[in-house]
Amino acid sequence: MSNWAQSLIRISSYEVETLQKRLAEITARRASAEMRIAVLEAEAEIEQARARDDAEAAMLLQAYLNGWKLRKGAAEADVVVIDAEEEGARDALSGAFEELKKFEHVAEMTRLNAMIAAGKRETAAFDELGLRRRAG
Repeated sequence: MSNWAQSLIRISSYEVETLQKRLAEITARRASAEMRIAVLEAEAEIEQARARDDAEAAMLLQAYLNGWKLRKGAAEADVVVIDAEEEGARDALSGAFEELKKFEHVAEMTRLNAMIAAGKRETAAFDELGLRRRAG
């Protein structure tokens, strides 16, 4: 395989690895944001249960739920942003994989063409040798 083909494959492989790491980081952030939403929902259930048993907590429940809605809305907005980022990262990774496969295919075709050309030269040399023996 030629040096240029090896270089292109190495660069493309590095890009694929980088994009895989980025996608893994985005996926971890998404899981964290979804966990934050789950925790908020559990906290709201706990506060509502507490408000049923405690009159003072019942009076403060509406203010708590107003703040809770804001925090949950922010967490849900984060998930939407992360979803879009994740989709973009997946698209970029797919494109990088396609590029890598193209370079690998070109390198393989170059290698096969070189083998075919070497075989043709060898056959031509043997043909010439055979003609010299017959003529001489």
